[in-house]
Amino acid sequence: MTGWSGPPPLAVVVDLDDTLYPQASYLAGAAAAVGAAAADAGLDGAAVHAALVAELAAGSDTGGTIDRALLATGVDPAALPALLPPLVAAFTGHVPDRLPTYPGVEAALTALAAAVPLACLTDGAPVIQRAKLAGTGLDRLLPLVVLSDELGGRATRKPSPAGLLAIAAQLGVPADRLLMIGDRPGKDVAVAAAVGARAIRVRQGEYADAPDVPAAWAVTDTFPGAVACALSVIGHPTGDGDLTRRQDVPAWDSRTGALLSMTGAPGDPFATEPRADR
Repeated sequence: MTGWSGPPPLAVVVDLDDTLYPQASYLAGAAAAVGAAAADAGLDGAAVHAALVAELAAGSDTGGTIDRALLATGVDPAALPALLPPLVAAFTGHVPDRLPTYPGVEAALTALAAAVPLACLTDGAPVIQRAKLAGTGLDRLLPLVVLSDELGGRATRKPSPAGLLAIAAQLGVPADRLLMIGDRPGKDVAVAAAVGARAIRVRQGEYADAPDVPAAWAVTDTFPGAVACALSVIGHPTGDGDLTRRQDVPAWDSRTGALLSMTGAPGDPFATEPRADR
């Protein structure tokens, strides 16, 4: 992490997949739903399921994963147009009862929302992304969610600046005063750079080993760690790189996974015992 120069962020934008929860948990359920639909269509459901799991592990956002899974199980390419629609519908229609979040995420989001306007920018089919938000229960903690596909399909997915520009407009802040937190350099860090903003990378999930290109302002191993970085900058009104915390900004202990006192004053709701995420 380098020193912060210039004015502090006026709002924080967070990614969803592999930033707030492990996307593998959603993909596992969606792949199982496709396997069941394949069996209903007279195919070897277990084989299709296994092939799809392998394709998703190789890259979950490349497109055509179900097509390739069917071909890998020996399905005639000429049969794909008839077989694909119900399998794609099974994938996109998967609604998980519950998805686990990463440790400390709920308390970290609470701390952010207490400090600055908070938004979420996420790519993907809107019906799928909404199911993820509901499954994690994070929809109640994110005051503003922008689904990039609703702005113009795949063309407006990160690193297109469209999503951050839409958030900046809705929040009434300059786009370059946003701070982005996400797991993917090529998307989350790049989209921040596209509007002249800065980003914190969380090195976890499918792209944990991706190189830091483009470079983020800070890199952490956990979302709570990223929030600690963000709050340290937000807490200094001059934004001159001094990490002194402003007294009305919640303090976050990334080591223990807890919100701490905002002021340390007796009776402060955060001052008695650290509040765990769960």
